[in-house]
Amino acid sequence: MQKTKRRDFLKATVGAAVAMASPWPLTACRGSAQEPPQKINAQVAAIRGDSLDSMTRDAIDALGGIQTVVNKGETVFIKPNFVSFPWAKYNKCFHIGECTKPEIIIAVTEECLKAGAAEVIIGEGSHLPKFEWQYAITLDGSTNLLKEAERLSSLYDGKVTLACLETDSPGWVEVPSRTSLNKIAISSLVANADKVISIPVAKTHSWAQLTLASKNFIGITPLSRYAQLIANTWWNRGTFDHSSPRAIAQVYLDIVKSIKPNLSIIDFSIGIEGNGPSVGQGGTTVNMKKRLGSWLIIASTDIMAADATAARIMSHDTKKVKQLAMGFDMGLGRIREQSIEILGEKLDNLRVEWKPARLRGHKAKG
Repeated sequence: MQKTKRRDFLKATVGAAVAMASPWPLTACRGSAQEPPQKINAQVAAIRGDSLDSMTRDAIDALGGIQTVVNKGETVFIKPNFVSFPWAKYNKCFHIGECTKPEIIIAVTEECLKAGAAEVIIGEGSHLPKFEWQYAITLDGSTNLLKEAERLSSLYDGKVTLACLETDSPGWVEVPSRTSLNKIAISSLVANADKVISIPVAKTHSWAQLTLASKNFIGITPLSRYAQLIANTWWNRGTFDHSSPRAIAQVYLDIVKSIKPNLSIIDFSIGIEGNGPSVGQGGTTVNMKKRLGSWLIIASTDIMAADATAARIMSHDTKKVKQLAMGFDMGLGRIREQSIEILGEKLDNLRVEWKPARLRGHKAKG
């Protein structure tokens, strides 16, 4: 299989945009999010259980195995949602549903190394310029990401790198944007990776409606360029327009358009409902073992199909979730239920009550 470096794609994309004096070709935007009737053209694996490690591996296998995504010698970037991880020493962010569970990240990392990845980078931006990775502890307390990165690096030919993007990114690459910013900087660790995997935790969001696989990529942008210091304690990406779900969606969907993530795995173990994305902002913890009877992992190589399926599981009306229609119109993936095949489970058996967020359009929140 011939490989095209993500960095080469980004250069080509930026060059074309500059040449046309527009962030995106006019033909890139379709007129409607209503797809015509058609055959199945996206798959989402849905695996239930109580072991996040085995569930994650089973979901990947259901899609054909990690070897259909990752090739030998490639660099893989894994993006979890670690929104409140900088305070993990104190806030139990994994147990209350704010952050992606380390068990899932570890399983995906090992699968990539088994496929022959030369390097797996686990990276996030969050709200502080550095992290203490030893506090990314599994739910059972048995291990953490720092130990696992060392262990896996010793077991396989490839290496595992933990990256706090603000301080560990060698540079920043600008990608085109339809927003008034015209371009958005993202970490070179993502831009230069051969493959990109998004691993969010399922949550509602008071400014974006839902924060899932596509919204996850806000965290690969630099605090130094887009954030302000709040109460002299944490950084908030307030430069991005949060005045409506559509406004903030344009930011992260433009990023997704450029980097083209290869795999999305959504953590439906313990998440957040109501006024998320965190408990401190008014969200409430949801444990799917109590609501569904088991934990759930969903996975897809189509990022919009993953997000649309997640929204349906959360009993949200997908026609009212702005990011879904916008992502489809931008050609980022499928959202129509009839176009998506659920592997392993029936969708109706996965739907649960999940309180929506009360939207608070505000430019100062991120």
